[in-house]
Amino acid sequence: MKKNLTLVIMAAGMGSRFGGLKQIEPVGPNGEFIIDYSIYDAVRAGFNKVVFIIKEENYEIFKETIGKRVEKQIKVEYAFQRLTDIPEGYDIGNRTKPWGTSHAILSAKNNVKGDFIIINADDFYGSDAYMQASKFFSEDAKDEYAIIGYKIKNTMSENGAVKRGVCEQKDGYLTKLVESSVEEKDGKIIASPLDGSTPFEIKAGDPVSMNMFCFKDNLFSYLDKQLIEFFEKNKDNLEKCEFLIPESVFNAVKEGKVRVRVIPTTAKWQGITYKEDKDKLVKDIEKLIKKGEYPQNLWK
Repeated sequence: MKKNLTLVIMAAGMGSRFGGLKQIEPVGPNGEFIIDYSIYDAVRAGFNKVVFIIKEENYEIFKETIGKRVEKQIKVEYAFQRLTDIPEGYDIGNRTKPWGTSHAILSAKNNVKGDFIIINADDFYGSDAYMQASKFFSEDAKDEYAIIGYKIKNTMSENGAVKRGVCEQKDGYLTKLVESSVEEKDGKIIASPLDGSTPFEIKAGDPVSMNMFCFKDNLFSYLDKQLIEFFEKNKDNLEKCEFLIPESVFNAVKEGKVRVRVIPTTAKWQGITYKEDKDKLVKDIEKLIKKGEYPQNLWK
């Protein structure tokens, strides 16, 4: 029997540096969005359901611009990330920003049964990444999650520093994620940890996380528990704190709840961190179309 695999797309955030909803910025020759290419690659890799995590007020625009044109290719569902979906007894003050990626994933717990991957809506991950994720699920390793590890050289921007989770690993399993600002300086790639600790050099082929994780649905019960702990820990900082999936995963590893495999990919990640990044992404998609990686018109 064919295994059910779900693609969970986190699309509740706004593109603050680029401005507007990056998720619906056309990048393909026929108006395709980055999300279209993500879904196309996932379908080819065996995924048969997509769940969009969005703000409830964006439901109509997502349904009209994205959902309707992919629902013939894959089962489509929506989950809403709401600021008010929090433990009782906490005052969020004037907060308007979503609570972060772990909170976003929790909002989809009623939509996901079985194995799933998460991705960012505004990131182009490349077909090999989805193939590697599908292969991982076919092995059916119990008590294991996975992170798709990109070579840092395949994720850089020509237009400035980027935020990356540098993977530390042992025997192919994640031991630590160092969230860092990464930039090439004088021919070297330097990672500056966001916690203020000492910057360090990383090699071009070293793996980094681009928030593409392979999970099983037992993650939701763990995140439910962590959410309560998160709010209690941050009760005096609820206007700014974020409940983030890299931290949740790392905590699960430290607690011995799960092992996280680091799966290398040859794929090249691209995104629109800076406005100037869009032109390069459009040109690279054109090249992939010429190579036969994608059809000229994705959904025809």
